Amino acid sequence: MYVSRMLDDGTMLGSSRPFGLGYWPLPEDEPGVAVQREPVRLVSPDGGLVRGVLWTPPAGQPWKTAVILSHPRGDFSVHYACPLLAAAGYAVLGFGTRYMNNDTDCLHEACITDVKTAHDEMVRRGAEAVVLLGNSGGGSLMAMANAELGIGDGWVGVAAHPGEGVFMLQVIDPSVTDEDDPFSTDPELDMYHPDNGWRPWPEPSSYDPAWVERYREAQRARVERIDAVAKQSIADSMSVIPDLKAVDKSSDPTGYRELRRRAVFTKYLTIYRTLADPAYLDLSIDPDDRALGSLFAFPDPFDANYGRGGLARTMTARGWLSTWSGLSSNAKLADTMPQVKVPTLLIHPTADTEIRVWQAKEIVDAAGADDATYIEMPGALHYLEGDRPEAMQHVADWLGARYP
Repeated sequence: MYVSRMLDDGTMLGSSRPFGLGYWPLPEDEPGVAVQREPVRLVSPDGGLVRGVLWTPPAGQPWKTAVILSHPRGDFSVHYACPLLAAAGYAVLGFGTRYMNNDTDCLHEACITDVKTAHDEMVRRGAEAVVLLGNSGGGSLMAMANAELGIGDGWVGVAAHPGEGVFMLQVIDPSVTDEDDPFSTDPELDMYHPDNGWRPWPEPSSYDPAWVERYREAQRARVERIDAVAKQSIADSMSVIPDLKAVDKSSDPTGYRELRRRAVFTKYLTIYRTLADPAYLDLSIDPDDRALGSLFAFPDPFDANYGRGGLARTMTARGWLSTWSGLSSNAKLADTMPQVKVPTLLIHPTADTEIRVWQAKEIVDAAGADDATYIEMPGALHYLEGDRPEAMQHVADWLGARYP
């Protein structure tokens, strides 16, 4: 559930959709047939726990192609795609990685190991083809798994953004001047300042294009500053390892203790204000079918930017660099899609408040596959409420034309 608070003037504060619930099946997503479900528990080679649900067609109906889907931190075992694609004749393994519901130390390099574990399990169960399905942040995860590990016979993206770090580059608040002070602000870079074009909800805001360009540059600069802190922390830890190896812990236990704690130390980053994309409040920026506001704040992103909302609010140094840094993360579709040579499908809902049409087209254009298909769903939302059966029918038709 979510918590909200009302001020004396009737203003609602703190409303936000809890992450994950948007992916759960709704009554209108009922496939109309009795698909089968089986809990699955797997352990990756390095000890990571992979838990999910295997959805299969109704009893007596064989399957030959498996679809696997996950997200760096989301529980996709109950994703709406699972029952709908199982009803269409496919085995569907929705699962969570070892970082499910907690990406504080999320390493995409470990996540893709979990994806391979799920992939290999479906091969063991007899799948003649395994297709990787990535929804939202799962898109860059699945593309990275294919590009780096060579697994998967197809890649499907549904409302997939260019990468969690790339997404952070467009939503992080660049007006923060002191990472230790959540209220520190450079007013010239504050999208929530009236002098820059902001107007209180529900009025639309209007930002000058030249100002937006400076704003985007400042977002990149803030990420660079956070990256520098994270990298320095890791370098400091690594720098003492030679001395740690050389010290005799029996004769110098105090020195050993000091070096050891510095070698294993990991800095935690508190990252304030990560919900500040001017396009949320100015629909003239990258126009499409979206409404005012953000997926992660209802309805006004101002509250979530300063309150409980946003993403990547507490991260380890390595977790930030691997997952949320658009400059350092390896999970960027611009880098991985050219290596994805398997048949590719991207479905983009044009009313998505987080992903722009040009970004979706750029993902498909970057694909290394000769067989690449792009489908727009006009007016559909990020979670595809009301449009899920149609979207999954597109996926099923695409699968049926290519796989057993």
